[in-house]
Formats: sequence, C-alpha cells, structure tokens
Amino acid sequence: MDVLPPELPPQWLSVAARWCVAKQRCIDLEVARSSEQQRLGLMQRPALPPLRGMWFPFSTPQPQRFWMFNTIAPLDMIFVRDGRVLDLVRAVPTCVALPCRSYAADADGNGRADFVDAVIEIGAGEAERLGIEIGDPVRIAPLKLLERSRLKPASFP
Repeated sequence: MDVLPPELPPQWLSVAARWCVAKQRCIDLEVARSSEQQRLGLMQRPALPPLRGMWFPFSTPQPQRFWMFNTIAPLDMIFVRDGRVLDLVRAVPTCVALPCRSYAADADGNGRADFVDAVIEIGAGEAERLGIEIGDPVRIAPLKLLERSRLKPASFP
C-alpha cells in the first residue's frame, strides 16, 4: 500500500450502500470503488460513528491486505467472501510510524491471506456491539435500490 502524504485531506465518500445485520440495525456504507478510493480508505478520518462504515468491493475474489498507517482511529475489519463474513479482525490499532502490520482474512489459520470479494471497515467495537460473527450473511444493498423499492431497513434479515 502507498503512503498518503500528511498534507492531503482525508477522503469523504458518499454513503451509497447499506448492510442490515439485523432488524433495525443497519450500517450505512461509504463505497470505495476505485483503486485510488480503496488506497485512501479511512486514512486521516476521525472515529466512525455507530452504524457507519466503508465497503471495499472487489470485482474478483483475491487476497487482500489492509494496514492502518495514517488511520487515526481503530477499526474492526470484516473480510467477506460469497456473501458471508469469512474472517473478522476486531479493534485493529492505528499505526503512526512505518513499518505497519497488515491484516488479512486468515480463516483457516495458516498465515496466508484468503481470497475475499469485499472488506468492510467499521469503528472498533462495532462488530461486537452488533453481534457480527464469522459465517454471518452479508447482503449489501445500494441505497438507490432501497429507495426505488421502498424497502425499509427493518425488512432485511
């Protein structure tokens, strides 16, 4: 991962998707679509409020490693494959100086990064507060689709 020069401002993306983890408990997600948006992620951002996060979708499943350099608030990292939580790293600490540890899905504990098709970052402690566990379903809906179909967040499983 590249280093973000400290003089650049943090990235703020539009909330464009929602993951309802339970009835009336939905996480509104900024969507990091481009490689540049994914590279910048939540760097230099203050702590995320409850029920907010960033979704990093990938067009094809691949091993992904994330680090916390220039990220100023701890995060929970949720690694997703085939619509399920594959692995979860809770309360990932910030990193103020290089080298920084990287984090990846390691569902079988072999130390190699597993293939994932998405990563979701939420504030540290949110996964526990919301009861998110390995194996849980991950169904993310674009907000425009929700508006068009007039679905209420409570109608999600």
